[in-house]
Order: sequence, then structure tokens, then C-alpha cells
Amino acid sequence: MAISCVSLFFFFFSFLLSHGIVDIQASHHEYKNLQSFETTMSRKQPYRTGYHFQSPKNWINAPMIYKGIYHLFYQYNPKGVVWGNIVWAHSTSTDLVNWTPHDPAIYPSQPSDINGCWSGSATILPSGKPVILYTGIDPSSNQVQNLAMPKNLSDPYLREWVKSPKNPVMAPNAKNQINASSFRDPTTAWLGHDRKWRVTIGSKVNRKGLAYLFTSKDFVHWTQSRHLLHSANDTGMWECVDLYPVDYDSKIGIDTSVNGPNIKHVLKISLDDTRHDIYTIGTYNPDKDIYIPDEGSVEGDSGLRYDYGKFYASKTFFDSETKRRILWGWINESSTVEDDIKKGWSGIQAIPRVIWLNKSRKQLIQWPITEIEKLRTKQVKIPSKLLEGGSRLEVPGANGAQVNVEVTFKITEFEKAEVLDPSWTNPRLLCSQKGASVRGSLGPFGLLVLASKDLQEYTAVFFRIFKGHDKHVVLMCSDQSRSSLNLDNDMTTYGAFLDVDPLHKISLRSLIDHSIVESFGGEGKTCITARVYPTLAIDDGAHLYAFNNGTENVKITGLKAWTMKTARIN
Repeated sequence: MAISCVSLFFFFFSFLLSHGIVDIQASHHEYKNLQSFETTMSRKQPYRTGYHFQSPKNWINAPMIYKGIYHLFYQYNPKGVVWGNIVWAHSTSTDLVNWTPHDPAIYPSQPSDINGCWSGSATILPSGKPVILYTGIDPSSNQVQNLAMPKNLSDPYLREWVKSPKNPVMAPNAKNQINASSFRDPTTAWLGHDRKWRVTIGSKVNRKGLAYLFTSKDFVHWTQSRHLLHSANDTGMWECVDLYPVDYDSKIGIDTSVNGPNIKHVLKISLDDTRHDIYTIGTYNPDKDIYIPDEGSVEGDSGLRYDYGKFYASKTFFDSETKRRILWGWINESSTVEDDIKKGWSGIQAIPRVIWLNKSRKQLIQWPITEIEKLRTKQVKIPSKLLEGGSRLEVPGANGAQVNVEVTFKITEFEKAEVLDPSWTNPRLLCSQKGASVRGSLGPFGLLVLASKDLQEYTAVFFRIFKGHDKHVVLMCSDQSRSSLNLDNDMTTYGAFLDVDPLHKISLRSLIDHSIVESFGGEGKTCITARVYPTLAIDDGAHLYAFNNGTENVKITGLKAWTMKTARIN
């Protein structure tokens, strides 16, 4: 099995080095002229987060549990804040909130990874031994797959790793005709009924994205399958492919190797072209070793996404102790490279999310892990309040720079909803055109976060309600257009249609942490993450408001905000 229990300890070992890289020219600029610069961190760090994981300095890009200890492995550049010199940094935790750093676990040392140790995944063998498959870059700059194992299994911190002398265990060659510059990110392996291990690896042929399938009896000698696990035309390079089962009718997570009745499978793809994580729900056929998306699935950038903002190179794992499937994702910067160098770090991890199949069986639900709630303190509560059209309400007493807020809205005047034009099919574009400052009838209403007192700066997370052909349609937006007076930042507005019935209540939860805003609409049906860098709304200058810029009244049926304590990250 991919995850197993041993003695009194539990294992969930899906670790991810979340971000494989494609052709360097296309995906990651190495900035070699900057690598020799010594990064000097600014003393003032208003954008460093208080409870999101980030490295002490320099560039990261992203995560396991062994003997009761969670392990986060992430790609890290020890020499600078930009891409290059990648090793596997390593931190551990007992609660997924507070983290202790260790020495790098894997770094270039063999011909098969001498030019870089890129993304990979981990699997627990039936014996309880964890193993890692990862992409290495060989002397010819080919992407090949390597195997590593802990040196000392009695060490719960797994501080030393050794590499197989058989590396690379999977590689492009003239016979298999695999694109050597686009072959990376091996998944967590799963065990078939024939007792063979399966692993899938992302690639492309021209514009066709695909997932190769390999099998092995011993996890060392791997054979390429005659067919692909799955492919889709005009989707480009597939990175960080993730295949995992979900239960039809339960929030309980399932081991990666489980299949059978009442099980659906999720195939997640990180699209290198757009930097979006898309997924489909379907069926994995264990006899044919193929994945079949459900009828009506959209397999491109306009399909379902984990997150409609900045969220990429994600990976799930099964936590066998708590029976959860947990999602990790990487959030990159919105600032310029020059500003990244000044602040001395780049990249961050999203709060881990529990993930399960919605009752409709047509999409996933995501929600922050409950462990993060231990950081809540100093609660502010507004039980009920009418927000008249054009009004806003400051949430008093909360630390606007580091806060968890939950709010529920009730709408009644549906007959006054704006009619949804049939051509309005792109929610991100619609949010850009109808931002927080554009008055409608039912909306925009929601939250103004990381807002300056005079509202020169704010990030707006809000809803609009439209009258569709046969039902009301809810649009959820994260508007960064006024998030900073520093116009060099990327201030893209994000949006998605939220599949909820507005006749009932509409909920919003936002995790605000200095330069990050993670928002969950409709109890986790739609998620949008933003990176923002205000110049005024920092530290004590950050305010939090509920607002309604529509013409019709909206009722807050409940609002709670908690100032969040700072986690121990390093």
C-alpha cells in the first residue's frame, strides 16, 4: 500500500516537492547574473507571513508523516531568491502549523541529478520503509527519475537520505521516445491487484499534455506501460500530476492504492502554460490502467481548478491517522524580482487544506486544516447587521494584518438582480470589468481586507448575484486592483462562478496574513488566493471592513474575526 501504519506510529507519507520544472527557458528564468549576489534581508519585513510556511530567506517552492512527525520537503535555492541551485530543503512539524528546519535532505551528488534535484513524491512500502522518487537533471540536461531512501529508519526526523546506485531508475531514450526536456514530477505510487507498483509522470508531445505510466515489482526496476494513463490535446506540458481516490459519500480520506465500489478518482494537472492547477473527476480502471474523466469534464484551463488565484504545483497526501486527504499548494510572488531580492525571500506555502468530494459528485470541497484554529485569539463577533447599499462596516479590535474572518450574508431582493449577459462566460474578466468600485444591484458585497484607513489601498473579496436563464448565478471575485500604491506589483483580479443557491446564505472565509489573502466561498466550493503588497495597509495600518457597494441592502447574519498568533516557522 502507498501509506501504511507501523507499530504505534502512523505514516502518512505523501511528500511533495511541489514544482517540477520544464524547459528552463519556458518555465523558470535562472537569473544566473543574480546568483552570485549575496541576499541581504531588509530589516523591516511587513510582508513576511505570521502563520503560513515560508523559508527564512531565499527562494522556495514546496511537502510527509513518519512516526508521528510531519515532513515538509520543498525546493529551495540556498544561494538566492530566484530560480536555480535547487536542493530539497526539509522541515518537520507535529501539527502542520509550527515547523522546525533541518539540513537539506537531497542535493545534487550523482550524475543523474548533478544539475538539479527537482520535484517528486514519496511512498511507504509495505515494510514501512519510506522511499522517494524525484526528477533529477543529468549532465546532458535530460530529466530523469531517481530513487532515494532514509539512511536511518529509527530516526523519526529522517535527517539523512541515501540515493540508489541504480539511478536513474527511469529515463528517456531512443526506444521510448520520451521528450527528455519534458519528463518530470513522479507521483506517489499506488499498488495494483497484481502487486505491481504504478507511478505516473507528466510530459508532453507538441501541444498534447500526457501522463506516462510505469510499473515495478520492486520499486527499483521500472517498465514503461504500452499506453498512457491519460492525455489531452492542446493542454501543453503537464507538471505535478496527482491521481488519488475519493469516497462517493464521505469526507473521509482514502489511501492512494484503494479502489472499488463507491470510489471516484481525481486527476489533477499543473498546466505549465498558464500556471493553473486544474482537475477532473472520473474513474481509474485498474485492469486497463487508464483514467477516464466523467462525461462533460473540461480538461483545459477553463475547467475546474483547485484555486482561481495564485496557487500552483500542488500535491495531496493521505493522512492515515486522521483519515484526511490534505492538499498542499505553492503560492508565488506578485512582486518584481528586484523587490524579491530586496526583501530577501520568495515563495510561500498555502495553508494545508482538507479535500473531499462534494455531494453533487461534480466538484471538490476544500477547507483549511482544523489545526490552524489553535492560533486563533482575541475574537470579535458581530451577530447580525444590515448593510445598506453603499455602506461599509469596520470590524473593530481585529489585527487586520494577521486575521481569520468568517462572514455569512443573506439576500432577499432577488427580483432586482442584474441580468447575466450570455456572453459573460469568463468570470475573471467579468470580475475585472465589474470590480469592487463598480456599483451593481445585488453586489458587490463582501470584505475589504488589508485596507488602509483612507481606503487608498485595499483588497476586495466579494460576491455579485446575477439573474441567469433559469436560476440565479453567484460570481466570486478577489480584486487586487487597489491593493497597493506600488504599481510595479502584479495586481491581477481573479474570479470564479460559485455553485451555490443564493436563496440560502452565502458564506465567505478569508485567511489574511500580511501579504496573502486565502478566501473560501460557499463553505469551500470556490477558493481564491492572492498575494498583495500594500504600502500603507501594513501592520497596525491594516484595517478590515465588511462592505456593500450594491444598491440593494444585504444582511450580515454572522461575522467572526480572530487575530491570529504567529506560528513557529523557523
